[in-house]
Amino acid sequence: MKKVEAFVQPHRLDKVTLAMHRVEGVTGMSVCEVRGWGHGKKLATTQSHADQICEFKPHTKVEVVCADAIVEDVIQAIQKAAHTGLSGDGAIFVCNIEQVVRISTGERDIDTM
Repeated sequence: MKKVEAFVQPHRLDKVTLAMHRVEGVTGMSVCEVRGWGHGKKLATTQSHADQICEFKPHTKVEVVCADAIVEDVIQAIQKAAHTGLSGDGAIFVCNIEQVVRISTGERDIDTM
């Protein structure tokens, strides 16, 4: 199993959500609003590099846990739906999931999805 974490522009969430509904095997997704920076988006100060501050930009974090067999479909769907062609479109990360346990039933792993 894999967990796909995508950081996308907030205004692209509806398109990403529709894309996830269209990927066979995706049974759910989680979303939260986050703020962050990347690719050198630091604001310089008059002091040392250690004293630099960051300008945080709003993004939406989308998480999808899926079977290994469909992870590439999930990645491609998110990438297509989130892409604007402008800087700041976001990033997609893929992590291995060691185990899943459904709290209500005790079911484990793929049966819980």
